[in-house]
Amino acid sequence: MVHDIIIVGAGPAGLTAGIYARSKLMDTLILDAGSAGGQLVSLYPEKGIHNYPGFERIQARKLSDKLHAQAESLGCRILENEKVTEINDGDKCFEVVTEKGVHKALSVVVAIGMGMFKPRRMEVPGEDEFEGRGLTYILPVKEELVGKKVVMFGGGNSAIDMALVAGTVTDTTIVHRRDTFRADESNVRELEMSRVRKIMDAELKSVNGKDRVESVTLEVKGKGEVVERADLVVINIGISSDLEELKNWNLELTENGLVKIDPDMQTSRPGIFACGDVIDYPGKYKQIITGCGEAATAVVSAYKFAKKPYWA
Repeated sequence: MVHDIIIVGAGPAGLTAGIYARSKLMDTLILDAGSAGGQLVSLYPEKGIHNYPGFERIQARKLSDKLHAQAESLGCRILENEKVTEINDGDKCFEVVTEKGVHKALSVVVAIGMGMFKPRRMEVPGEDEFEGRGLTYILPVKEELVGKKVVMFGGGNSAIDMALVAGTVTDTTIVHRRDTFRADESNVRELEMSRVRKIMDAELKSVNGKDRVESVTLEVKGKGEVVERADLVVINIGISSDLEELKNWNLELTENGLVKIDPDMQTSRPGIFACGDVIDYPGKYKQIITGCGEAATAVVSAYKFAKKPYWA
């Protein structure tokens, strides 16, 4: 069977691509190396998203669920835990090779985000020892936070969002190594109005405890070493990506190691398009809504390539 389009990646951009492909009645297959949802479910499922149009605030997991359900309801076939290893030129189609088999398509959209990503580590004493025993990189559900002293590390939107979620149910402190946050101003303002305690200009020196986390040692500018009690340490300082597979797909990359595209989201290989965090261009702003917009453009371009309508 030859699909009209294969979308590699089932994060927000990939699922949106599927939704738009089905609006064109393209036979659509979506492949993901892990679980559908991308970073929304893998890194910050409890995060409140407040800048996605149509929702004043929606939990990351719920937004992922809605995108997933919509794509499936429109007829997208979604295969999880099927990592793509090669994208080869076949006979008048592409052969998308995975660890489980080969799928054929007239066009391909690459929407793998940051690839097989993992949270960045702070590389301090106690971090490895207490991971899973009071130290985590993903905020647990709110019910598990009640009564715990939570200390969050990070200064971006995700860290602040997680701190705000935790702060609604328990004693929460956010620690940032600089004197100002890099998050959106609206997020910072909400943090200022919340009961979340802030420690700025502070570096994590160690995570301490016996069987579980009991405290953290900080180096605070102007104060020296400070010990903060903690039952749960949450580290959110970004992610390290693994995009090694791109080297096997013969796609031209930018200096940053991301996929180079033209204004139609066309890659260096005709018929293969890309969208979301995996692409790079001047002025690129990595947001969920940006990736979704790029996905719509990529799919229209893929439709023109695969179906060759008279108006294209």
